[in-house]
Amino acid sequence: MAERVVGEPERRRRRPTKQGTVLSAQGIVETALRLLGQHGAEALTVRRLGAALGADPSAIYRYFHSTDDLLLAITDELIGRAQQGWQPTGDWRADLRAIGLRIHSAYQAHPQAALLAAYRTTGRAYEIQAVETILGLLRDAGFPDPEAVQLYHAFVDQGLAFAALDAAVDALPAPARAADSAVWHTSYAHLTPDTHPHIAATTPLLIAEMNRSAYPLALDLLLSSFAARLGR
Repeated sequence: MAERVVGEPERRRRRPTKQGTVLSAQGIVETALRLLGQHGAEALTVRRLGAALGADPSAIYRYFHSTDDLLLAITDELIGRAQQGWQPTGDWRADLRAIGLRIHSAYQAHPQAALLAAYRTTGRAYEIQAVETILGLLRDAGFPDPEAVQLYHAFVDQGLAFAALDAAVDALPAPARAADSAVWHTSYAHLTPDTHPHIAATTPLLIAEMNRSAYPLALDLLLSSFAARLGR
C-alpha cells in the first residue's frame, strides 16, 4: 500500500459500508486480525479488507496511512489485549510472570498475526503502558535503573521470541504440524540404548515435553535469575 495521508476531518467521517456497518479504526483492526487468522499474511491488503468490510478499499486510507501502519495498530492491539484485566499484586515476581504469560497467550490466540507482529515496536498507547508497567515493577522491586532496563530488555525479548516460535508452530498447516509431532513417536522412540542411551532413557519424557511450549519454564528460570541478582 502506497503512502497516502488523508486529512484529519475527512478521516473522521463516519459512513455506513455496503454491509450497513460504520467504519472505525478498531473495526478495521479486528477485521484484519480475523482475515490474518483465516488466510495468513497475504490477507493484509486493502482489497481484501475492503471486501470483508463491504467498503471501498480506499476507505482504509482514512484510518491508516499504509499496511505497515495497520500492522503496527494490530501489534498494539495484541499488547493491549494482554493487559486487559491485569492487576498488580505487590509481588514483583508474580506480577512479571503474569504479564509474560498474558503476552504469550495474546500472541498465541492469533498466531498468523504474531508471526508479523512479535518483532515490531509500535510506540503506541498499549505498548507504552506495558513498558511503563514492567519497568515500574523492576524499579519498585529495588533494581537500579541500569539493571532494570537490561532486565526489562531480557524479559520482553524472551517473551516475544517464544511468542514468535510457538506462533510459527501453531500457524503450520495441520498435516505438517501433526507430522512434526509424530516424529518423537516414529523416530526417537525407536532409538536403542546401544546407540543413543540418553534419548532411549528419556523417550517417554521427551514425547510428553516436546509437544508443548517451554515458555512457562523458561520464564520461571529467567525470573529466578532476576531474584538471585536482587539478592546479591
